[in-house]
Amino acid sequence: MAFKSIQPARRRLADEVYEELINAIMRRDIGPEDRLVQEKLAVEMQISRTPVREALMRLEQEGVLEVSNRGSYRLYRMDDREVKELYQCRAAIEGQAARIVAAAGTPEDFAYLRVVVAEQEKVSDHTARAYFEANRNIHRAFMERAHNRFLLEMFDIVWGKAMAFQLFAAIENADLSKSLGSHMALVDVVESGDRTAALEVFTNHIQDGFDLQMEGLHAT
Repeated sequence: MAFKSIQPARRRLADEVYEELINAIMRRDIGPEDRLVQEKLAVEMQISRTPVREALMRLEQEGVLEVSNRGSYRLYRMDDREVKELYQCRAAIEGQAARIVAAAGTPEDFAYLRVVVAEQEKVSDHTARAYFEANRNIHRAFMERAHNRFLLEMFDIVWGKAMAFQLFAAIENADLSKSLGSHMALVDVVESGDRTAALEVFTNHIQDGFDLQMEGLHAT
């Protein structure tokens, strides 16, 4: 593993460390067998241990890392059951938000969603992380338009846990483009005002995402 030196003047150090670790995961510089030790990371990044510890703890809380032997960390790997449960939670949370937007959405809400979808689906960086972030941004836009802070908090928790799936890394073994391209249809259904259809279409969309993840997982 090779980490770049981090300069403290740019922004909060713990955030810098967090981003560097995420990037290393996505580059596959950190693998399932690697052990992350805060003292060693601090030396390599030429910073104190405190921001490294904060970043590692944040990644553990988000489900990306787990504590291994003697206080070191390693990548957390979800099994099929956990991935299924994660997507079931998504269907419940996002399906309910879709019903709310279908019932109470305004023309401004729908116009905003169309702009977000159009912009986010213009993925120029065809990497797992780029597709993950585009998907999250689109789905979070729907959640925001539901104007329910508790649903939004649950959404962030679930999508944070999804990072344990290495930010969509598994679907690099499938067709990444399949994870985008159908979101405008979601706007159409919520704009129709049909709450039942909104729930069904969102649930089916999330099921398609689950199937894609499974395809990628079992291609490894």
